[in-house]
Amino acid sequence: MNTRILRIEGRRSVAPWAGGVVLVAALAFLLLLPGAWSNDNVSWAGQWTSMAFWTRYPLFFLWPLAVGLGALQGLRDHRSEMGELLTSTPRPARHRAAALAGTMALALVVAFGLLVAIGAVRVLAGDTTYNSLNWLPISAVGALALGAGAVLGMGVARALPSVLTPPALAVAALVANNFLRHIQSSDAAVPVSGVPNALALLSPGVAEVRDTLLTLSPSVHLGQALWLLGMAATGVGLLVAVRVGARLFALVPLLVGGALALVLLPGDARDTYVVDRAAAAQVCAGEVCLSRAREARLDAWAAPGKEALRALRLSLGAQAPGGIRERVVPRALSATPERPREAVIVDFDDPMYASADGKRLARALTAQGLIPLCHPRSATESGTQEDAAAQRIAIAWTFGEELRPLEGTEYPMAGWPDPAVPVWKKFGALPRAEQTKRLGAAHTAAVNCSGDPLTVLNGGALQ
Repeated sequence: MNTRILRIEGRRSVAPWAGGVVLVAALAFLLLLPGAWSNDNVSWAGQWTSMAFWTRYPLFFLWPLAVGLGALQGLRDHRSEMGELLTSTPRPARHRAAALAGTMALALVVAFGLLVAIGAVRVLAGDTTYNSLNWLPISAVGALALGAGAVLGMGVARALPSVLTPPALAVAALVANNFLRHIQSSDAAVPVSGVPNALALLSPGVAEVRDTLLTLSPSVHLGQALWLLGMAATGVGLLVAVRVGARLFALVPLLVGGALALVLLPGDARDTYVVDRAAAAQVCAGEVCLSRAREARLDAWAAPGKEALRALRLSLGAQAPGGIRERVVPRALSATPERPREAVIVDFDDPMYASADGKRLARALTAQGLIPLCHPRSATESGTQEDAAAQRIAIAWTFGEELRPLEGTEYPMAGWPDPAVPVWKKFGALPRAEQTKRLGAAHTAAVNCSGDPLTVLNGGALQ
């Protein structure tokens, strides 16, 4: 297909409009609607992989839209009643099909490419220092999905020429797409689906991003690419076919691509969303270690981390953790956080670290080292009031300050009694040696999840 034919088809077809609709709809979704994609921790402008995931995430409604628009374009010859005339011309049907399908697919691929380019500019304008090309297959499959969906829609509309075909196809694609979607549940470390995992991966969409260190495995890219290529081949075959037998034969690529995809696609969600080992590699400044994906934060974390470790040694002595490490192992939102004795584990799901720096960060790290959380605290899990109270008491005692809230936590809640106040008064009246002993016991209880640290600090059951 030369550029002259491409220009002619661009003027005659709905392809440019389809590309514009897809681009505008995706940008409106990501820029105007509130959602996790604007969360600082997993923002679509924060890291390359999260950008690729978030630009592909809207495919849950963009892909059905592409299928419907493709079907609308496929009805062009039927609407103009030129089908019989075109079949009598000497130009091969495959040339007309290539021009029609190629223009539409190219418009949608370019639109998706522009969306990714906008995301890339936002990432480059940010403070990330981790640059990798591992995100490219995620975006490439997304672009292929839009093009293949549109071509399939054109082919089906050519085989079933009715004004009801485009909306029926779009609705069917939307229902199927959402039925097969992976969902990030609170009790699973990686996104899961209600149907067999390999079957769910036939949907071109992806789950919401909760962990920037997760990516898709190579087998997912390969399986989905084969499935989408088979879909595109079937669409072209239906555009060319005239007889019923030829149309049935055109379904072969779709069936073969689907069969190969189901063989290649992983059957377990844990083999679908995997840790990007390069992004998760530890980069250290002294005893403070973060993942390479968050290396840009390391300089700002070095001094507060060193201050927190010094405070922990003064408060806990031999029990004090010797380093600070970022969590790189996937964890369910409701799962008990890691609490190793030898290190303070930082979970960026915890809003306490969202925008902390300087003294505030030192207090947050010290609080986690003194009283490691047994109950998760994130954007959707608030932990417990007792855990927050125990951390506040431990921090106030360690830094010799008044009892005050830890920034980034929900407690204490206005209008509710603060359980930290009576315990703090009782704890503060004790001899220094007893205070140190109780803090050590509370730390041990928190590390082992063997009791309530606030009750330990109180020396008995709370009133």
